[in-house]
Amino acid sequence: MCGIVEAGLALGALSSGAQAIGARQQARMQYQAAKQQAEMQRRYQAQAAAAERTRAQRQMTGERMQQAQQQEAIGRQTRERELATQAAVGLEQARDRGVAGQSVTAVMGEYLANLGAAREALGRQQELIGVGKAMALEDIGLASQQRLISIDQPIAEPVKPRGFGLQDVLGIASGGLQGYRTGLEIKKLT
Repeated sequence: MCGIVEAGLALGALSSGAQAIGARQQARMQYQAAKQQAEMQRRYQAQAAAAERTRAQRQMTGERMQQAQQQEAIGRQTRERELATQAAVGLEQARDRGVAGQSVTAVMGEYLANLGAAREALGRQQELIGVGKAMALEDIGLASQQRLISIDQPIAEPVKPRGFGLQDVLGIASGGLQGYRTGLEIKKLT
């Protein structure tokens, strides 16, 4: 009859031990899955960060190209005005050949003054475009940094499962004691 009590003790301990081993294996599998998920999140973050950097660089390149086109257009306008002024001065000189030299000089002075005022306005326009583009590029850089900060959030490392601890040992012992009690009750009944 002692065999029943010992069998109950062994069965209870084995059952609790099997549960502890099963829980440990499940914890390992969960750890591996969490580890893989964290690695996948890191890859996605790296891809998103690279895409953001590329997007910001392209946007900045677009701004610089637009600035170059605007500067080129202003340069053309300046050159066209210079040519028009030269043509107008030449035409006035041809008309006034019979008139006193002072009249031609006054007309030339007026055309050159107008040309200077136009050049000054175009020069200011170029400066303002340069300042505006510099500010736009700075804004693009800051916005990109903010996006990168929101992308690059820390990813928690999964907690590595522990080995058999005191709780597991106590659980196995408790199972053994329950099995022992069950064995004693069975012995009383028989």
